[in-house]
Amino acid sequence: MLDVAIRIVSLIAGVVIVFASVLSAIRTFILPRNARDPVARNVFIVIRTIFNFRTRRAKTYLQRDRIMELYAPISLLCLLLTWLLGVMFGYMFLYYALGINGLRNVFTVSGSSLLTLGFATVSEFTTTALAFSEAIIGLILVALLISYLPTMYAAFSRREAAVSLLEVRAGSPPSAVEMIKRYSLIRGLDEMDEVWVGWEAWFVDIEETHTSLGALAFFRSPQPDHSWVTAAGAVMDAAALLISVVDVPRTPRAQLCLRAGFISLRRICEFFRIPFDPDPQPSDPISIAQVEFEDACDELAAAGVALKADREQAWRDFAGWRVNYDRVLLSLAALTMAPEARWSSDRSIIVPSVGLLRRVRVDDLVNK
Repeated sequence: MLDVAIRIVSLIAGVVIVFASVLSAIRTFILPRNARDPVARNVFIVIRTIFNFRTRRAKTYLQRDRIMELYAPISLLCLLLTWLLGVMFGYMFLYYALGINGLRNVFTVSGSSLLTLGFATVSEFTTTALAFSEAIIGLILVALLISYLPTMYAAFSRREAAVSLLEVRAGSPPSAVEMIKRYSLIRGLDEMDEVWVGWEAWFVDIEETHTSLGALAFFRSPQPDHSWVTAAGAVMDAAALLISVVDVPRTPRAQLCLRAGFISLRRICEFFRIPFDPDPQPSDPISIAQVEFEDACDELAAAGVALKADREQAWRDFAGWRVNYDRVLLSLAALTMAPEARWSSDRSIIVPSVGLLRRVRVDDLVNK
């Protein structure tokens, strides 16, 4: 009687483990929407902890960047390994429930079936059918990862094309002030509408790809001084400066781009469980001091950019826009270990103990 009860419990445990592993793969690879998965989350946290330990010993950003460039690829491979191990151990319980005794025997049958090696055979119809189902699941998991990678790298290529193009317009690392100065000198600020249209579409794209393909947020740019986070910050800061400071006609496209930007970053933060205020007040503090804003205005004026006369109102307008994305921008810069860039990662804290998807304390990032 006791043996029957143990086999029933083993059957239930095996079904639960296999179901959890397959469901995790479905959420990660197949489901075309934002879906948090505890298995994937914990795998990425564990790998991030190991990488954080290594980055503590790095003395320069380039050393940290070389370490972190492997984080996302290794995490994905470990995630596949976790699913395969979960399926294998789950089926070990199932084989035991169906009458195969001995740890070595159930391990051999399960491993042979999962990896389609075929050296361990079973005779009964039920165990044979079970072995076939395990082999099918193993093949599907590997095939899903293989088909997943081209989709991810296509999204990565689209993201990085815009990031690299921004270097022409905003320098490297990207700067909102530099971007406005260059447009004012070369093409004229009236030509910036094309920038806002393109980046509005870019923000929409990264919102979709970086929440449905969560690992993509941690794939680093080909150039160490490039980052999708700092690029987003530079574009949004440029739009905010143009709206609040520069003496140009009303710029609705810049406003739409700004709104698309902070909505996108907020959605990504929601996916990674990073807290932020969804309804900040224009008077709430931001990480940029007014003296930094004044210095930026002086720099623009020295470059011949026409500015609005009322600096105090311009500061209030700029802060009112910046408060919508200030905390999420700094949090993502810290989470991804972005290279230093003006008004974004230059004031975020690179905290090695911050694990993936864990709450990031952004209160320490503002009003430094």
